[in-house]
Amino acid sequence: MEKPKEKVVPHNGRRARGGMRDTRITDVAALAQVSPITVSRALNSPEVVAPETLQRVQQAVQQLGYVPNRLAGSLSSSKSRLIAAIVPTVAHSLFSTSIQTFSDAMSRAGYQVLLGLAGYSEDDELRVLDAALSRRPEGVLLVGVARTAPLRARLLSLQLPTVETWDTTDLPVDMLVGFSHYDVGVAVAKHFIERGKRRPAIVSANDARARARHDGFVQAMVQHGVPNVADVSVAPPSSVDLGRQKLAEILDAGSDIDCVFCGSDLLALGVLSEARERGIKVPEDLSVCGFGDLEFAAEMRPALTSVRVDGERIGSTAADCLIARLRGVSAQSNVDVGFTIVARDTA
Repeated sequence: MEKPKEKVVPHNGRRARGGMRDTRITDVAALAQVSPITVSRALNSPEVVAPETLQRVQQAVQQLGYVPNRLAGSLSSSKSRLIAAIVPTVAHSLFSTSIQTFSDAMSRAGYQVLLGLAGYSEDDELRVLDAALSRRPEGVLLVGVARTAPLRARLLSLQLPTVETWDTTDLPVDMLVGFSHYDVGVAVAKHFIERGKRRPAIVSANDARARARHDGFVQAMVQHGVPNVADVSVAPPSSVDLGRQKLAEILDAGSDIDCVFCGSDLLALGVLSEARERGIKVPEDLSVCGFGDLEFAAEMRPALTSVRVDGERIGSTAADCLIARLRGVSAQSNVDVGFTIVARDTA
């Protein structure tokens, strides 16, 4: 009796026993009709692979559901392809535009961004950084600058490409992409003074960057002969409700004010709401300036005057600096993106 021929079953990614077999880089290479080293290059340094080849590899990866073993790769090559980004919050678009732009640019260069939310606590910044370091990132992005000695010492000890953003300092850890918050406060004070405002108030958060804007505003007012500023602070993060509360607090205390600098557009929105509730005319009786120029600022009625910072430029420039450094190319070490006061109806 003739023995039945053995049936050949095409490889489908399954083990004969024990369920699914892990897809290997050689499987991807076979399907894409390239060598395993080409697959590795496509995954780790896509910019050096021809577009048509890169597309075939990406299609094979998607078809097979291949997931690179980054841990194994990091153990053998000390490369994790991770970038740690430590940010206060992504609750509103002030920082999220920067982070999205930064993440997209790093992804195109073959890196993934590991996001750590530290709130506005300097102690939490260090804890979140330490947690991220356990994943062996190849670079660090920090929203803000390292103000505390422990955080600065930790970043310096890493000897990793590091870029501080959204602020300025005379002693950056490595690279810096930002602007002077103090100068923002000075510029807003001058903006009010030029419009004849002499009875100012400031409603601001008490984190380091907001305090710098506060100090610039108050000191510029003093230099222009206006020594008295109605001054209230809030704990971050800012909100519309806090803006309403703090303007009410200022007015109920008997302060006769004709302009308010708000540490965020959300606070400014609350201030405008409270002013409207009390029948205060804006800008005739009260001028208001926010910070951040969020999307709603131009759409409000009256439209909100605000300080605009190019968050997209911060994100793309920070990515360019890190990518250059990671490739062993000299990168800019200090980039000042500046800011603009966008004058609208409220001031």
